[in-house]
Amino acid sequence: MPKTTPADRAAELRKEIDHHNQLYYVEAAPVISDREFDKLLQELIDLEKKHPELVTPDSPTQRVGGAPIPGFKQLTHKVPMLSIENSYDEDDLRKFDADVRKALGPKAVVEYVTELKIDGVSMAITYENGQLAFAATRGSGSVGDDVTHNAKTIAAIPLKLATKNPPKTFEVRGEVYMTRSELVRINAEQAKKKADPYKNTRNLTAGTLKLLDPKECAKRKLSIFVYGAGVMEGLKLHKQSELLAKLKEFGFPVNPHEKLCKSIDEVLAYCKHWDKKRKELPYDTDGIVIKVNDWDQREKIGYTAKVPKWAKAFKFEAEQGTTKLGAVVFHIGKFGELTPVATFDPPVQLAGTTVTHASMHNASWVAERDVRIGDTVVVEKKGEIIPQVVDVIKSDRKGTEKVITWPEFCPECGAPVKKEETANSYNFNCSNPEACSGGMWKRLEGYARKTRMEIDGLGREVAKQLVESGLVKSVPDLYRVDKKQLLTLEKFGDTKAQKLLDGIAASKNRGLARLLPALAIYMVGEEMAEALAEEFPDIDLIIAAKPEQLAKVKGWGPERAKYLRAYFDGPNGKKLVAELKELGIKMTHDKKAAPAGGGSLVGKTIVVTGTLAGYDRVGIERAIKDNGGKTSGSVSKKTDFLLLGELPKASSKLEDAKKLGIKIINEDEFNKMIGK
Repeated sequence: MPKTTPADRAAELRKEIDHHNQLYYVEAAPVISDREFDKLLQELIDLEKKHPELVTPDSPTQRVGGAPIPGFKQLTHKVPMLSIENSYDEDDLRKFDADVRKALGPKAVVEYVTELKIDGVSMAITYENGQLAFAATRGSGSVGDDVTHNAKTIAAIPLKLATKNPPKTFEVRGEVYMTRSELVRINAEQAKKKADPYKNTRNLTAGTLKLLDPKECAKRKLSIFVYGAGVMEGLKLHKQSELLAKLKEFGFPVNPHEKLCKSIDEVLAYCKHWDKKRKELPYDTDGIVIKVNDWDQREKIGYTAKVPKWAKAFKFEAEQGTTKLGAVVFHIGKFGELTPVATFDPPVQLAGTTVTHASMHNASWVAERDVRIGDTVVVEKKGEIIPQVVDVIKSDRKGTEKVITWPEFCPECGAPVKKEETANSYNFNCSNPEACSGGMWKRLEGYARKTRMEIDGLGREVAKQLVESGLVKSVPDLYRVDKKQLLTLEKFGDTKAQKLLDGIAASKNRGLARLLPALAIYMVGEEMAEALAEEFPDIDLIIAAKPEQLAKVKGWGPERAKYLRAYFDGPNGKKLVAELKELGIKMTHDKKAAPAGGGSLVGKTIVVTGTLAGYDRVGIERAIKDNGGKTSGSVSKKTDFLLLGELPKASSKLEDAKKLGIKIINEDEFNKMIGK
């Protein structure tokens, strides 16, 4: 009998370990104990230490992680990771079904795939020629963080596809999660260290994936259920049910409770069943995802600018609890609005977290419900995320409850508080919102948004730090901050500080259409600001315009014009504009040029199918709209062009266009039309 070489034994161990991982994570049918599995893994680790030349990229030993990485890169999703619209009741799901059938026609046979909505973190994992190449979080849907170093530590994610003929490129999508028992184990360790416990599995999962040291990530036993795919090069599928079967075949864990439903009644029965049974699962879920099974039907149903119209996320009934309203404090919003926040005594446990306070919306809401300090209140977590007071149990009143009184002066800046009424409600607002420190960090966060001044590195936590440290007391202060000051802040090193400074510098040239909504002027959002900038392409023209001139801008009207006029006529608005001008902020708008080459899209209807190299779905719709055209979700005789991208499978839109003789253009031709 030939002697077993180290290379033979290493190959044998890798094969055996992969087999047991498959049994454990994919088939949920382990045949050996954790201790026996650990012995096999340790033998392979020891063998590879003695013979480093035997280490392969897909060896199970590579899951323990290498050296910490210096920071996160960002990766662009070639196929955007769209969100799914939520539904909270049966009527909404029946309307969804009716809309699907209306789009497909009365003779269509519709099937739905229903899957548990895992409460975790979405991830896209790309395999090239069967090997794990890189992984990214969902992020904005178009761009996510590169977390390849941590994805490789998750044992449920195969390092190579379990097939001899892998697709050239295959991107799988799933939800990374943590079991409740693992959270308990980690919190027991926290208690030994006298550290604060982690509140829930979702937040801890997100934090774990953001660790720079993969060894630390490996210590926390994350797992994954996969449910979808992005780019599929060299693989043709036609249904969600086919994809789930292929994912299992490739060695991925697919949630065992997915079901193919033949009618909306079956879907509703599935939702009701799991609303009752979900607490028996070892992991957290917050709803059911319902998808049209047939991919050709999905193409016909189409998308809105943000979500697919062929899918719906049914959210479980919010968990409720009762407690006493101990006190009310007032937070200041970015427009100066006073938001009453209830503090609970005692705190209430909801959806795995301790809730100590919750918003009560505005003065009108409080008055309508006659909420009083000392009342027994019903608290729920909407979508199991945002806590809110939803009702008052007045039968529990003892007569000692106190009416909530609103402050006469702003609790943050001391300016007088004024009552402001709209058609259906009223609230109390700070009379000096532009200078009020209370809403400053919220205004700063909004100013830096991607669709506004797009300041990389300036999110909510950094905005809070800048304001609370006193470095930023107004938007212009942002442009006066230097690296030395930033390095005094917690968690700010040289790289992070420079990234923020680069983002601030780049924002100076965004232009008027993006500056206007960034200034937090009431009722002035991105779309309205762009329309205004097209009519008045210099801020001085806007400042000089009369209310009736502003009101004539498309979509504006007298009320929006009134708020804008009040902003620029007030002392704080004038001061802010003057300071930003002095700091070199661009306050003009480059009007859109007519498309080059006679390719104007004015009056043209364009249908898009496939993946485009230079646009995500929102971006291409914006480009068409910006150049005078409009988009449609289906091909008809009224369609002028079909814009064809890369197709992972057959497209019903392409076939319909061919039958109707619709002109088909590619991305290069489209770009020439718009002069890009």
